[in-house]
Amino acid sequence: MKLILAPMEGLADFWVRQALTDVGRYDWCVSEFVRVSGQLLPPRVFYRWCPELKQGSRTRAGIPVHVQLLGSDPACMAENAARAVELGAPAIDLNFGCPAKTVNRHRGGAVLLDEPDVVHAVTAAVRRAVPSSITVSVKMRLGNEEDALAVDNARAVEAAGAAWLTVHGRTKRQGYRPPAYWDRISHIREAISLPVIANGEIWTPEDARRCQHESGCQDLMLGRGAVADPWLVNALRDEGRATRWEDIPPVLSRFLADVIGTGTDAQVAGRVKQWLSYLRRQWPQAGVLLEQIKRESDPQAMAPFLAAPMSGQAASE
Repeated sequence: MKLILAPMEGLADFWVRQALTDVGRYDWCVSEFVRVSGQLLPPRVFYRWCPELKQGSRTRAGIPVHVQLLGSDPACMAENAARAVELGAPAIDLNFGCPAKTVNRHRGGAVLLDEPDVVHAVTAAVRRAVPSSITVSVKMRLGNEEDALAVDNARAVEAAGAAWLTVHGRTKRQGYRPPAYWDRISHIREAISLPVIANGEIWTPEDARRCQHESGCQDLMLGRGAVADPWLVNALRDEGRATRWEDIPPVLSRFLADVIGTGTDAQVAGRVKQWLSYLRRQWPQAGVLLEQIKRESDPQAMAPFLAAPMSGQAASE
């Protein structure tokens, strides 16, 4: 079973990838997308979205990081894929799943699923542009407005020479609203011989088992569920212990120490609050802690709250 940390734009950046892979046993993770639009990007752009390129394309814990590209021009995507590999990318992932309106208006992301020929052309051009030792993979949704072309897109990806395909079990129109339609991923898996990785709405080990059963996929990509429970990936590997609330504050404390100085004080404080918002899905203690610091914009002032969190009993009183 392969377990992969998803490329979550605006959420799983370098610092979150670092924190999650410090404690979670992932096979690899994927960077936020590097947007390609009509030019060969300078190295600084790749380093911005994937700073791990400067450290052997691995996180602090040694987990490989694949570089994701988003765009619709085959030649330009190929050129930038070659640049990413020159900078040290161990693998290239192509984004045909982003639902953001700004991206879609410029013919990027999920809107391209209406054009399987473009999906094929981009994937094939990138595959030709990088050495055979570099894997090229694709991440897509079931479709743009509907999923009628899901199998066509999957076959286009396979014919273009991709090594595997990750499928988020919703269309662009469905966004991130539950449920994810894992059973529809099974239709794609049955239509192609490529390995298929299932993604979408996996929050718990129970969700993961249902996803595997309904999709027929053994391999999973974890997204927001990994942020809501940093040890979810380990639970899926049958390590035998559920996450305890007491495990969480040390992760947040180290994360805070890492991100201080990477933005304004308010931005850094906002990062911690954002993470607590996800954590409170499972732990009421996170909600209590968020209430205590929600008006705080000084990261240094937040540190003592993370260092001395309330116990589970106190939080429930």
